[in-house]
Amino acid sequence: MSKPHFIDIEDPLVERALLVGIERPESAWPLAESLAELERLTSTAGAEVVATISQKLESPHPKTFIGSGKAEEVAGLCRSLSADMVIFDDELSPSQQTNLEKLMPKEVKVIDRTALILDIFALHATSKEGRLQVRLAQNEYLLPRLRGMWAHLAANRMGGGVGSRFGEGESQLEVDRRMVRNRITAIKRELKQLSAVRELQREGRRTSGIFRLALTGYTNAGKSSLLNRLTNAGVLSYDKLFATLDSTTRRYVLPEGREITLTDTVGFIQKLPTTLVEAFKSTLSEIVGADLILHIIDASSSGYAAQRKAVEDVLQQIGAQNIRRIEVFNKIDLIDPELILALTARHPEAVFISAQSGEGISELIEHVAKVASAHDRLIDVLLPFERGDLVSLAHERCHIVSEEHSERGTHIAMQVPAPCMGAFVPYAVTE
Repeated sequence: MSKPHFIDIEDPLVERALLVGIERPESAWPLAESLAELERLTSTAGAEVVATISQKLESPHPKTFIGSGKAEEVAGLCRSLSADMVIFDDELSPSQQTNLEKLMPKEVKVIDRTALILDIFALHATSKEGRLQVRLAQNEYLLPRLRGMWAHLAANRMGGGVGSRFGEGESQLEVDRRMVRNRITAIKRELKQLSAVRELQREGRRTSGIFRLALTGYTNAGKSSLLNRLTNAGVLSYDKLFATLDSTTRRYVLPEGREITLTDTVGFIQKLPTTLVEAFKSTLSEIVGADLILHIIDASSSGYAAQRKAVEDVLQQIGAQNIRRIEVFNKIDLIDPELILALTARHPEAVFISAQSGEGISELIEHVAKVASAHDRLIDVLLPFERGDLVSLAHERCHIVSEEHSERGTHIAMQVPAPCMGAFVPYAVTE
């Protein structure tokens, strides 16, 4: 049995949370790291952690997740520490949550990691699509838990909440279930319409021949900071988990003159709820449609290896595992040179940068340029003066090797990406 860890909190207006986790033999994440991350999530949501408590178990208890004795201990700590909520580090089943709520003091909320993440997403979603995606995930999480919420309400333990404006009873529970199902259907319909618009935008980028680059990585790895460094995008960049949710696409011109797009996507996290992955599929499809993925890794994190694997697992889940990627270790300004050497030896193909200071950025751009031009074809064309549009296309989408103006037109030797080749072939001199 582990002893609880206490933290002093002085602000009486801030919600006080007690964190609970279980240590399992087969877990890929050390419990201390997982609880530390849960504490950061709690802070991001606006609450303060007053204590953490853990238990070693082979598997979660089917009724109360933790043992009944440990649950009583948690309830006692809630009373002595005046805690407002208990947050569990894993997703609770509806019955586990109901049973735990019966054991806790009546004013104490019981939530799990999934509910906490959903709350953070609701706080940070700004676009219409982002808000809809969060609402969809919230309603899909809520649906199987309605019965427990009604039982909780019937015992006068909530004093409000979902469905409190109606009378109690089984018939009202069914009404609420139907309302939630209808809400889910309506949200999915609206998201499908927005997804169609997004797909048209992606198709436009595909047919234009623009090389598409997606930034992905664990939350707070520095994706938005890198996008800001490269494009002055002005994307919100805080040292908080899930500071940004909505994908942002910006144009960038490589040193050779070729224009590409960079898309920053929502960060991943360990134990990312399946409902969130499903809800955010239209946003995550920006990754699936990319020509190259930059996997941003926080080099300063002691748990970078587990974070790296968590991202790879989600990429597999959304079908992006076969897209070429470059691993980019960020925040090298925060670690010792010896550690950088060790990481370089362990990951020889990776690029090491600091989005904050700019170190390593030029090397990263060189890598991106090589990949972007890997499948280009060298072509020599003579463009008539009346085809100034093709000259502009050549400068925007291609790598110009040489350019000369003559009486017959503009003579250009260039590397052309496959989608643009058809526009230039009629004017080819040699290949």
